[in-house]
Amino acid sequence: MKSLEELKAIREKTLAGIQLRKEDGADNVRVVVGMATCGIAAGARPVLGAFVDEIGKRGLSHVSVTQTGCIGVCRLEPVVEVYVPGEEKVTYVKMTPEMVQRIVAEHLVNQQIVSEYTIGAAE
Repeated sequence: MKSLEELKAIREKTLAGIQLRKEDGADNVRVVVGMATCGIAAGARPVLGAFVDEIGKRGLSHVSVTQTGCIGVCRLEPVVEVYVPGEEKVTYVKMTPEMVQRIVAEHLVNQQIVSEYTIGAAE
């Protein structure tokens, strides 16, 4: 059996993860992971988890992570779209959990798109 302190720590960690997945605020940056069958089969679930973990570690309260169904380019899964208010969306393709840290650091923190991971570079 877990101690009360351990259970409270688990609760806080879970609530923090849930908070990252909420879409409140018009100024929020949204990270949307394609989680249709094709995306899940290609590895989208670990990518989603990596975004939640990395954004949580950095305390980026202005960024929410959500999931969606099919984005429409199954051959390029896992697909992640980043929506920054007032800018064009950026579509990252063939994502892996290892790519997430760089996207968070460069795109979400420093506003520099990681061009070699985008759909334009893949095409």
